[in-house]
Parts: sequence; structure tokens; C-alpha cells
Amino acid sequence: MSLPNGCSINTAHSDDSEDSEPLIENDAVPPQCCSARLNLAILMFFGFSVVYGLRVNLSVAMVAMVNGTEPKPAPNTSVFHECPLPSGNNNTSDTFPQPEGVPQFSWDSETQGWLLGAFFFGYLCTQIPGGYLSGHYGGSIFLGMGVLGTAALTLLTPLAAQWGTRWLFALRALEGFGEGVTFPAMMAMWARWAPPLERSRLMTLSGSGANFGAFLALPLTGFICQTLGWPAVFYLCGGAGCLWAVFWFIFVSDDPRTHRRISKEERDYIITSIGPQGTAHGWSVPFLSMMLSIPLWAIIVTQMCSNWAYYTLLTSLPTYMSNILHFDLQSNSFLSALPYLGGWLFSTLSGVVADSLIERRVFSVTVVRKIFTLTGMLLPAAFLTLVSYAGCNHILTVTFLTLSTTTGGTSASGVFINQIDIAPRYAGFLLGITNTFGTIPGVVAPIATGYFTEDHTLAGWRKVFWVAAGINLTGALVFTLFGSGKIQPWAVTEEERAEAERKNRRTITV
Repeated sequence: MSLPNGCSINTAHSDDSEDSEPLIENDAVPPQCCSARLNLAILMFFGFSVVYGLRVNLSVAMVAMVNGTEPKPAPNTSVFHECPLPSGNNNTSDTFPQPEGVPQFSWDSETQGWLLGAFFFGYLCTQIPGGYLSGHYGGSIFLGMGVLGTAALTLLTPLAAQWGTRWLFALRALEGFGEGVTFPAMMAMWARWAPPLERSRLMTLSGSGANFGAFLALPLTGFICQTLGWPAVFYLCGGAGCLWAVFWFIFVSDDPRTHRRISKEERDYIITSIGPQGTAHGWSVPFLSMMLSIPLWAIIVTQMCSNWAYYTLLTSLPTYMSNILHFDLQSNSFLSALPYLGGWLFSTLSGVVADSLIERRVFSVTVVRKIFTLTGMLLPAAFLTLVSYAGCNHILTVTFLTLSTTTGGTSASGVFINQIDIAPRYAGFLLGITNTFGTIPGVVAPIATGYFTEDHTLAGWRKVFWVAAGINLTGALVFTLFGSGKIQPWAVTEEERAEAERKNRRTITV
């Protein structure tokens, strides 16, 4: 069902064809409701909810695991209680009683920073191999096994904690090793499943499971810690991941061509609209051309900058709520979760708006990606700066932190899906590359936060927020100058080149 000009019926318009007519009539598109592609997005949504729950549960459980044993400052200092307790008789961060027999540990701030960052040491190792293999073989097995492996290892967390910090560090690194393949596998699957004019909404819906998982896991972790003890957190979260994997392997297929329940109408629509870019890449990839690609480096740098602020809050916000604002564990976990509720809603909505802007030809793909990236980085930077001036005002601090992560959700329709714009066929591999670099802040940010905040002062946390805001501004500038939404020359398939040559010959003949 290609058009006479060689374009597929649902191809997103390039930046060079702003004045061309729409390529598809609305009645030619099979409805998304109950479709195989929407079901895939929903399953991915819950999968990423699980893996982010597995990733952040230690952030809240840590508050209970080290309760009452971490050395306090000397009595003649006012560091630990620099801010007053929030109103309410139950708000105190001094005691977090655990059920009898549940162990607790004397881990200082630096040790906690290393343990919170341990996940990302493993996460760094499998991004690129996971993206490469997913692009060649298909992503369903890698995404499914990544979640299942991480969940199974999570079940061993209480045992590793009792054996010592080295064992816990190694276990968390192994969890990251297993989870590292999940996002590249997702991108590789959407390269075969997502019609160009539906990319933003399908990918942001599935990826927003990360924010939803953090939102759900943080308060549940606090509640479970207080009622059942912190070990139960890891048993329940790990069990949820194993259960999800059962549904994934039953209902998901790598490609619409092999899906057992998809309608013929939807299958033909997806295959035709994506075209040659929806096929697996071979064993060889244009690695040198990729590494010399300015738009790819713009994605890399921008994701690193954006992730610094995101991972800083993801891993360290519960500690800030406890040590500085002195919320009790249940209040701490609920308030730490609020920013991710907003991020989930904004990222999902941004996908719908982005697709609408592209489909209606209001802006080119490049402009849309830059608008959402700028919005998702400049506004969070502004709110993080305001947090540093909010001091001990509990209401303002929680409000600004919530708005920072909420507005950051709009970048989901910007830089975070830009790989599939510049090279759909290699999108999984590219995401592996960009996410490898983007994970470096996940390793460094918690450690840096631990060093900045050793004395638990507002001044130390102010440095944390200022650094995150400044790095965000840098990323926004880089993507504005060098980002692109065009398919790069090294990503064009032989079939597309041949079609372009035929078009040129017809044009010359006419």
C-alpha cells in the first residue's frame, strides 16, 4: 500500500517536506482500541512498572534498614535537626521500628551512596549488547528475561544484606546487569511495531511505566517496611516481576508478522507503514558512521544531563525527606512518590500531543523533539533551583520537587525516543549506546550526593540541586543546537536507496 511517490501510507513527514499533503486518511488506520500494538504497550507499561519498582525499593527500604544505628553528629551540633519536624505528632525520622528479628545495619552516608549506585554498575554492561542482539533477533526474549532475572535476584536481597555490604553491592550490580537489556529491547520491538505517526504515544505509554512503577513502589515500600518489615519488600516485588514474566511470554511476539492474535488488517497496516525500516538489521552495523553522527552525540549528551537530575531524585529523595525534612517513613515514601505520579501523567500526555503535532504538520519531527526536550529540561532545572531556596519550608520543597519531575516527563516525547527518528532499523542498538552513557549519572550521582551531604546540612543538599539544575541546562542547549529528527544517511536501507533512485530517474524523465 505505498503511495505513488514511494512513501508508505503512514510515514511521518520529514523536515524537508513540510508542504506535502497528508499521507493517510483517518479511516485507513485500524483503531488502537484492543489492538495488538496497544496490548503490547500496556504489557510493556506494567513490565517497566515492575522493573522500576525493583530499582527504587532499596531507596526507601534503606531508611528502615539503617534506622537507629547510623552514627549521629555530636550533641553540641545542630546538624541532624537543622530543619524542624513537620506538623503532626507522628512525624519523626528518629525511629523506624521493625518487627522483632528483622536486622538493621550501621551504614554511613557514603556506604548508602555506593549501595544505591551499585545497580548502575551492572546496568552499564548490558545496554549495548542487549540493543545489538535485540535488533538482530527481536526484543521480546531479552525484555522478558531481563525483568524475570532482575525479579529473581531481588528475592535474594535480604540474605545478601545480612552477609554484608559487599554481597549486597554485588547483588544489586547483578540486578542492573539483568535489567540493562530492557529499554534497548523495548526500542528494538517498537522499531517493528510502531507506525511512525503513533510512535510518540505508544512509546511514551510503555516507557511511562517507569514513572508509574516508582510512584507505586515508593509508598508501598514504606507501608510494607512499617507493617511487615523491610525484607518483605524484596520478596513481594520480586514475586510481582516473576508473575509479569508469565504473561509476557504467553502473549508477546517480536514482530507483527509472527503474532498469533493480530488481525490481518492491523498486521498489514503496521508492516506497510513502517516499511523496510521495520526489519532486523544484520550482524554488521555502521558503527563508525554512528560514532561520527552529530545528532546521535546530541542524544547521548542530552540524556546524560537529563538523567543526572532524574537519578539524583530517584535514589536520594527518600534520604532527603528523612534526614532534612524529618518525615516519618510512611509520609516520606508517599511524598517521594508524588513527583513520579506527575511525571507519568505528563510523559503519557506528551506522547499524544507530539503525535498530533506531527500528524497535523504543525511542526516537523525535529522541531517537535526539540520543543519537548527543552520543556522537559528547562522547567525541571528551574524548580530544582527553587528547591535550594525553599530551605525548611516543607510545603514549598515538596511542591517544587513534584513540579520538577512532573515537567521533566515531557522530555519522554523528545530526546528519549529520538533514536527511532534518526535510525529506526538500529533504534535498539542506538538506545543501548545512549543509555550506556546515560547510566553513568546513575552511578556517579548517588555517590556525589553522598559526599555532598555527609553532614546532613541544607548547604550540602543545596549543592546537589544546583549541580543537577546546571547540568540540565547544558543538555537543553546541546540538543537545541545539534538535535535532529531526520533519518540519517547511514541508516537508510538498500531498498530505500533503490526506491529513491527510481524516483529520481522518473523525475528526470518527466
